[in-house]
Amino acid sequence: MLRRLLLVLASLSFAACSALEGPGYLWQSVGGHLELMWRARPIVELLDDPATDEALRRKLVLVREARAFASAELGLPDNGSYTRYAALDRPFVLWNVFAAPTLSVELRRWCFPLAGCVGYRGYYDKADAERFAARLAAEGYDTHVAGVPAYSTLGWFDDPMPSSVLRLPDVEIARLIFHELAHQVVYVAGDTTFNESFATAVEEAGLERWLRHREAIDGDSRPAVAWAEHRRRREDFLGLVRRTRERLAAIYGSDEPDERKLAAKAAALERMRDDYRELRRSWGGFAGYDRWFERPLGNAHLASIGAYTDLLPGFRRLLAEREGDLVAFHAEVRRLADLPMDERRAALGGQVVVGAAALPPTEAAGVGAPQWAAGTGRERLSEEASASQDQRQGDEK
Repeated sequence: MLRRLLLVLASLSFAACSALEGPGYLWQSVGGHLELMWRARPIVELLDDPATDEALRRKLVLVREARAFASAELGLPDNGSYTRYAALDRPFVLWNVFAAPTLSVELRRWCFPLAGCVGYRGYYDKADAERFAARLAAEGYDTHVAGVPAYSTLGWFDDPMPSSVLRLPDVEIARLIFHELAHQVVYVAGDTTFNESFATAVEEAGLERWLRHREAIDGDSRPAVAWAEHRRRREDFLGLVRRTRERLAAIYGSDEPDERKLAAKAAALERMRDDYRELRRSWGGFAGYDRWFERPLGNAHLASIGAYTDLLPGFRRLLAEREGDLVAFHAEVRRLADLPMDERRAALGGQVVVGAAALPPTEAAGVGAPQWAAGTGRERLSEEASASQDQRQGDEK
């Protein structure tokens, strides 16, 4: 482990020293990750400790069981990831900053030595993330700051389970474990949409099997029924986001002057809010996505969703063609990962994203969450989980 850390630090130090903004981001990145690793304690020790809080104990048992299920039943790596627990003093492990030009639905990208180019920058301190977002906004970008409960170091380290995850509902915890471990199976530097869409496909398949497994043990079908309803609402939400992005892309690609494009953009975003209110009514008043819509809507807000789901239908199809065999599915995805991007996208029924603003590695290195890491997109859709949990708690008071 020390050898790997030294390799990562050497790579980042070389790049960060030439960064336009100096080495400060390198140190917040490395320091934040080292703090996470330092705080980690083996879960087995906490379960054996009689002083462990009972609520925490129950969550840790869930983590241990879901972690074992991931390797035994889903073909995911069997290593030390998520076998330790790190208690944090903040609600998220880090915050991602997304940015897109005012008249574009394509995310600005930053490039890192090991992870390639990604459409976000991560910070362990929320204030730092907000300051960077404000600076980008002053430059004319639409920005979005999103809390992230966990990330993957792609197998470089044995990632601990941060306390920011355990505040989520049980189903979300299991889903996140499956998602993050999927990043250790396949990761293509510089292709966020491929990586995240694949991990989302794995988490979906894994969670359905996990819920059937749990139902066979305790005879309770309610979690599976709730997940099916959750997934239906999520598909409705993703469809709304996709349609709005398509409207905006058509507006931005037109020959109209910028003033008219900006007016049409505002109208499209207001229409999205109206359409969401109709969705809420069709859901019987379920308000799980309200917090997402309470934030200022913009290109970065919408593009941060698409970055994680645009190729999801293609991955679902690949898995179905292999009759749900995840081992065979992983092998096929590894094969696709070795292809040029245009061939990968063609195989999945997607298109190559062009026009994204990518910064050279010399400017971008050392700037965010661990540059060897894949920050999870769980914030993007865990709004429903966390908001509905808040709603239930409010109903109980």
